[in-house]
Amino acid sequence: MKSKARNPMEKLPKKVDLVIVGAGVTGCAIAREATRYTKNVVVLEKECDVADGTSKANNAEVHSGIGEKFGTLKQKLNVRGNQLYDQFVEGLNIDFKRHGLLMVVTPRTLPEDMTHNMPEPVKKFIFSKIIPLLIISNGKLKGIPGLKIVKREEVFRREPNVTKEAIVGIHDPSYGLVCPYKLTIALAEHAVINGAKVFLNTPVTGVRVENGMVKGVETNRGFIETEIVVNAAGVFADEIAEMAGVGGFEIHPRKGATLLFDREATQEYVSGSVSEVRLFRKVKSKGGGAMPTLEGNLQLGPTAIEVEDKLDTSISAGEIAEIFERFYYLFPNFPRKEVISAFSGVRAPTYEEDFVIGASDATHGFVNVAGIQSPGLASAPAISEMVIGILHDLGIPLKERDNFNPVRQRPKLFAEATREEQEKMVKSNPRHGHVVCRCEQVTEADVVNAIHGIIPATTTDGVKRRTRAGMGRCQGGFCGNRVSKILAAELGISPTEVTKDGESSPLFVGSAKELLKG
Repeated sequence: MKSKARNPMEKLPKKVDLVIVGAGVTGCAIAREATRYTKNVVVLEKECDVADGTSKANNAEVHSGIGEKFGTLKQKLNVRGNQLYDQFVEGLNIDFKRHGLLMVVTPRTLPEDMTHNMPEPVKKFIFSKIIPLLIISNGKLKGIPGLKIVKREEVFRREPNVTKEAIVGIHDPSYGLVCPYKLTIALAEHAVINGAKVFLNTPVTGVRVENGMVKGVETNRGFIETEIVVNAAGVFADEIAEMAGVGGFEIHPRKGATLLFDREATQEYVSGSVSEVRLFRKVKSKGGGAMPTLEGNLQLGPTAIEVEDKLDTSISAGEIAEIFERFYYLFPNFPRKEVISAFSGVRAPTYEEDFVIGASDATHGFVNVAGIQSPGLASAPAISEMVIGILHDLGIPLKERDNFNPVRQRPKLFAEATREEQEKMVKSNPRHGHVVCRCEQVTEADVVNAIHGIIPATTTDGVKRRTRAGMGRCQGGFCGNRVSKILAAELGISPTEVTKDGESSPLFVGSAKELLKG
């Protein structure tokens, strides 16, 4: 049966000013910014939803740039992106909070072989004075404001659950939190409001190049003529670049696993992000830490594991044990039994460990935005700013459109409303009186609104990302079946056609009665 949900993605346009490949946070940020100058923008995404790759599975931190190698493009765009964030999210109708990062110096900050023969007074001076001053000097050199040393007593006042072996702390107030998938959805919807089109389930199969110039892209739905292609395809960016004859870099996937804890048990476990300072490590990661979500859940992670498969988002018992072992020292009493979920995302690093952003010299009109790993979320405002400059050079208008709509509206979720507002919501729409998800207070109306949104939710994961149905302690045990029924009814499909996250993830195999008969 044909879907009854609003679907703005049915027919490809013949010709557009700009095609963006990839609907993660980077691609959608570029799309939103591009619509300030032209509404003739198309975003192509091979998955069934935006934010369905790395952008749905990171730990939501807006890094300041303190952990990035000085002088790299990644470091520069991270610092600039962090500074732009308040302006960047304005009008999107999502939450953003600067909660800060506390970096904790412990006896493990330096490797034991460097300190075991060191006299205690010297060791104390290095750990309590020299290391904090070096970190602050490094931060100031990178342009990070507000860094300050936090004495040991203040460390425990801020974060009572930190190890008693903490020596001193360094506070970075510019660290922030944003929900990465809600941000990506908001950017995509804002772009659509301003004229862009987003096509899901639409993989790019080729880039047409003639006489060294981009002429369009081939997809599973047909050809789109364009003179400008932005390659923001995440872990597949190297493959898209090869299609245009613009190689030169290789993505080697790196998986990061994170543990999520029950909100009711861990809501005040940390007040901000907390990490342990570990110097002279050889791993390609900032090391992870403990951080809250905007909703109050505790997170621990992520790990950094090289994998062969770009789609490997599996979680092993060993990875969970690694997170437990790594953070047991920093948080000796962390609530192991309160884990409600484990998830992973695959980063898209190059072997140079830096962002690859720029217009191709070999193929005119092709722009790479690749190698975007952490801190890609924090860098998104600056990446889009940089890319818009490149697009202007390629012919995208310089003058902003007079009719650009600066606000992305969305229906208020029942759980976000005051009691008085909730009573009004139920009176105006009785479906708000049917609670579908008890853990997160999601109503039937919330789910229906998500299904009929600007970027429609067509899977249970899509509904979850927009409403939080299934994100509570029971992880969908109560609401999963209810959400599936609503999806089937609103999309006009059989319950057996409802999926978790696309065609490769069916939820049901058929009627229990029919299966028993067989």
